[in-house]
Amino acid sequence: MERFQPDNTGEPAPRTHLVLVGIFIGLLGLAAMFVADLWGRVPAQPVIPPVDVKFLETTPWRQSYADMVAAKEDMSDFDCYACHEKGKPPPIRYDANQKIIIPKEHANIKMGHGNHDRNNLCYNCHNEANLVTLQVRDGRELKFDNSPPLCGSCHGPTYFDWENGAHGRTSGYWNTKQGATKRLQCVNCHNPHAPKIPTREPAPGPHSLHDAAAVAAGVKTNSH
Repeated sequence: MERFQPDNTGEPAPRTHLVLVGIFIGLLGLAAMFVADLWGRVPAQPVIPPVDVKFLETTPWRQSYADMVAAKEDMSDFDCYACHEKGKPPPIRYDANQKIIIPKEHANIKMGHGNHDRNNLCYNCHNEANLVTLQVRDGRELKFDNSPPLCGSCHGPTYFDWENGAHGRTSGYWNTKQGATKRLQCVNCHNPHAPKIPTREPAPGPHSLHDAAAVAAGVKTNSH
């Protein structure tokens, strides 16, 4: 290795001057590139439009029995024994095609629960021995404000998803120590007599902080 040799005057040799100048210029260049952030500059991101306000709507499609009770509304329409006789279940009548005949007093009800009209018997859900309650297939009686277990007796997987927050809508706090959690009931979206609802457009997914094209090309970007 060549040692640094000053000349007879005590000053570095001209060759050493050139090496030092080169190193200095190189360091200046590196410093300039760091200042310019040539390696970490973030490509221009596309403008992200605001989410459609329809995805922010939290009003339930339907008002449940429990909602009506909480709002202290007139519940006289649910007093079955104002018209029906206790201890005498109302008869169910069918036409020649075995489709249920809805009495004129209940003309607002449109039966359409299940494919091929297979669930057109009122007493599959309503308790014929006590019209102001619902009945589950295992014999349990449920009040009208607690209908989800009845739905779950036939729709088990969906009921499991609903209980765990994957079906329906849960609002409030996941951490109940911070506040209350409110879960909509099945009947807040589904009419129990005709539960099929229109398909809803899914909300858009979250936007990535990385440019998809740049990531695909292997370009490193910073997230600021």
